[in-house]
Amino acid sequence: MTHSALVTNDAVVIGLLALILGGVFYTSHSNHPFFKGFYRYVPALLLCYFLPSLLNTFGIVDGHTSNAYYVASRYLLPACLVLLTLSMDLKSIIALGPKALILFLTGTVGIVIGGPIALLIMSAIAPEAMNGQGPDEVWRGLTTIAGSWIGGGANQAAMKEIFEVGGGIFSTMVTVDIIVANLWMAVLLIMAANAKQLDAKSGADTSAIQDIIVKVEKYEAEKRRIPQLSDLVAIFAIGFGACGIAHFLADTIQPWMVEYAPWGEQYSLHSQFFWLVVTATTIGIALSFSPLRHLEQAGASKVGSLFVYILVTTIGLHMDVTKIAETPIFFLLGLIWMAVHAGLMLGVAKLIRAPIFYMAVGSQANVGGAASAPVVAAAFHPSLAPVGILLAVMGYGLGTYMAYLCGLIMKGVAG
Repeated sequence: MTHSALVTNDAVVIGLLALILGGVFYTSHSNHPFFKGFYRYVPALLLCYFLPSLLNTFGIVDGHTSNAYYVASRYLLPACLVLLTLSMDLKSIIALGPKALILFLTGTVGIVIGGPIALLIMSAIAPEAMNGQGPDEVWRGLTTIAGSWIGGGANQAAMKEIFEVGGGIFSTMVTVDIIVANLWMAVLLIMAANAKQLDAKSGADTSAIQDIIVKVEKYEAEKRRIPQLSDLVAIFAIGFGACGIAHFLADTIQPWMVEYAPWGEQYSLHSQFFWLVVTATTIGIALSFSPLRHLEQAGASKVGSLFVYILVTTIGLHMDVTKIAETPIFFLLGLIWMAVHAGLMLGVAKLIRAPIFYMAVGSQANVGGAASAPVVAAAFHPSLAPVGILLAVMGYGLGTYMAYLCGLIMKGVAG
């Protein structure tokens, strides 16, 4: 494919990705009956992966020789991690009540332990399929699913680099991630449609949800504003300024770790990219306690989300859709993993008599992130969409750390 790629100029590649992204968003927000019906079953995010993958599959672009992903992962990724965590409001998250937080954290734990459990089960069922060499080791590929399911596309890309995941296994895992996650999202949307009956059956108290609806509507009305040029410049300055600081710190810490902490190699502490994403995430969380967090009112997280979507399209360039039919065994692994997460969520929700809303949004804030958690939240009530974003932002903050932990456990399981 390297010699037969039709397009080799990265400016053209980026232009193609921009047109794909624009086309997906334009059609997904269209009122045309065809597109409304189409996107009811096909998530827009799936197309942002899938359409660029066709460029790679059919030899139009060679995703492995293009620098589009490198640029997006090194510059846009740290910036979006900062902008997405900038709006994290711990006070508001705590105000959601202990049940919402318990279920969100239960979802995170379910994913952290679900990966190793699924890997253990599949290693017993099909040991030959779980073998891999070097960058294409299965456990490495699974770390990218952990990053995606705890945080989102940014954390997924972070895990890809930290654990040096090979392109072949990554293509497969991205497909498993999207299909399994969207199957679970469909289940959650069905639950949302039947929330009253489910809550009545479990005896859950939903009065706190009504309080949230009132609070969110009031906050939206009072705080939201149309961004001015000065706001956008400030968002740009914070995002890329922090990105620069993160690069500087990573360039400083990584050589020190190599020289003075040789034991750190087995924990990926010798990876410059590890320090890049950890410092960027930490800077974002630290800034969330400063007045700069008010940039969220002008759309800081929307700019961060744009960067995520651009990153997702460049990740798609590494996919080869023909890999799907070759490795159905990994879909079973993904389903087992999701079953562990779902079973734990449903069990804890029943135990503490939590409204199905908390379970659904807590789960989707992990598995889907800011791209789809608001969709699930809005399925209960339109004004609850920001609650989904709020918990998803928490996922971005935890994603890098918890997915890294999950990766280390899976590495140990794989031996």
